[in-house]
Amino acid sequence: MSWTKIPLQERIAVGYKFMDEFKKMKDEISMELALQMGRPIAQNAGEVRGLLERSEYMLSIAESSLADVQLPEKPGFRRFIKRTPIGVVLVIYPWNFPFLVSINSVLPAIIAGNSVLLKPSPQTPLTADRLLQAFTRAGLPNGVLQVLNLSPELTKQTVQHPLVNFISFTGSVGGGKAIETIAADSQHFKGVALELGGKDPAYVRTDADLPYTVNELVDGSFFNSGQSCCAVERIYVHNSIFEPFVALFVEAVKKYKLGDPTDPNTNLGPVVSVASAERIKKQVIDAVQAGAKPLIPEELFATFAKPGTAFVAPQVLVNVNHSMEVMMEETFGPVVGILSVSSDEEALKMMNDSPYGLTGSVWTNAENPESEKAFLQIVDGLETGTVFLNRCDYLDPALAWTGVKNSGRGVSLSKYGYDQLTRAKSVHMKMKTS
Repeated sequence: MSWTKIPLQERIAVGYKFMDEFKKMKDEISMELALQMGRPIAQNAGEVRGLLERSEYMLSIAESSLADVQLPEKPGFRRFIKRTPIGVVLVIYPWNFPFLVSINSVLPAIIAGNSVLLKPSPQTPLTADRLLQAFTRAGLPNGVLQVLNLSPELTKQTVQHPLVNFISFTGSVGGGKAIETIAADSQHFKGVALELGGKDPAYVRTDADLPYTVNELVDGSFFNSGQSCCAVERIYVHNSIFEPFVALFVEAVKKYKLGDPTDPNTNLGPVVSVASAERIKKQVIDAVQAGAKPLIPEELFATFAKPGTAFVAPQVLVNVNHSMEVMMEETFGPVVGILSVSSDEEALKMMNDSPYGLTGSVWTNAENPESEKAFLQIVDGLETGTVFLNRCDYLDPALAWTGVKNSGRGVSLSKYGYDQLTRAKSVHMKMKTS
């Protein structure tokens, strides 16, 4: 029997067994991630927990999300809409959060009855093998999930293959445009979901809890060396609290330990490559030459942050503006720019002044009704897929994960994550013919 014909409850049971098998690998996975992409080993258990959290939620809503949609009664007729598998789904995912990103599409695609071709980044190839291993041990039939380590040319051929019905791509804006173009050149129309870059802003209002806010935003900026699509890369602070905010922020950043990612005491590892390190450093140098002021002395991190290595010292920039690349283009490194604003209106304008629109966060006193009202007004005006209040850099699996502008299109997670991995099939029954 084909996977599509397996009852949904049995497919869901395989999903829960997959979680059990994946959990057994957590120690090996933590070390493998540190060795493959440089994230400190002390932080890698979080990716395992995140995969399990997302899997648990998507499995819990599978029946309701994939159930037939019943329509209001119409005399003499019965009408409903079925959710049917889309076919073969190609998942192309990056190295920075390989398990978290891939599971967003892989698990719901499989549970919905699809087959999946899994193409990992060459930086983290073992992650695909781990997923396949866990699903196989859980009882997933052979061939339903296949791992493909492909060159760019073979990836292009796979995207265009007539048996591939849908492509889920996570990566750069340039990569996303290429995938969409390649898919459009195929012999038949196919769906494409694109999760691309971000230049995510934060706005700190006058009544924010400064110690809490600083701690959260430092982590949101520098976790995984800033290599997250939804990392906080630019911060707008009301001018009445700008100086104390910056002072606390700098103090916190100076406490980071840059070093060997396999050392449990390290909390800031290398970036993914020497080329990436050089690009990040150039963005900072260009900003400083244009008038930005760096606040973190590089000598604090000189033991590891040496020329020709992938280690990059964290940096905080002030006196920045939107003519600088560091405030407009994705950095994907441990660098953040902080700018003062005079009002909610100015903050909203600056936050929206970006080619990206993945997430944005606002930091204020949520217990104050006026502050909550101000936040909700910002929500209505902010051009992002997600708006946070007093948190950042987190995906709640119950909420739709999506972007606007150059941050991409399509939806993963939540009940809407099942929609793009299935087709709507309408059933129209005329019950009486006389």
